[in-house]
Amino acid sequence: MFDAFESRTDPLASRLVFLQRVLKSALLAFVVSGLALGVGVLGYHYIARFTWIDSLLNASMILGGMGPMGDLPSDSAKIFASFYALFSGLVFISVMGIVLAPAAHRALHLFHLDEEDDEKEDRKS
Repeated sequence: MFDAFESRTDPLASRLVFLQRVLKSALLAFVVSGLALGVGVLGYHYIARFTWIDSLLNASMILGGMGPMGDLPSDSAKIFASFYALFSGLVFISVMGIVLAPAAHRALHLFHLDEEDDEKEDRKS
């Protein structure tokens, strides 16, 4: 799905290539978030015995970092909610990395291009 980013010695990718990378990263982040939300909805529905709407609400709130909305009826539901909260934190960090990767790579690549230009000027003088 993803072509490799250009190396430090390659020229900077065009804006079109950069925008394609941003869109692919956003799509991947959306898919990862959707899968994580699905895990939460299924868990809250089948383990905590919430309705589908309440399961969606609780999974969305936990995944979004807000916290649970209802009382958990059993110990197994509380254990699931604990693991889902930890899992959601990792998903958040991963999604942020996926979304920011193209911009971070481009910024670092620009920095190295400027550095190489300075080195070339120093060699000429």
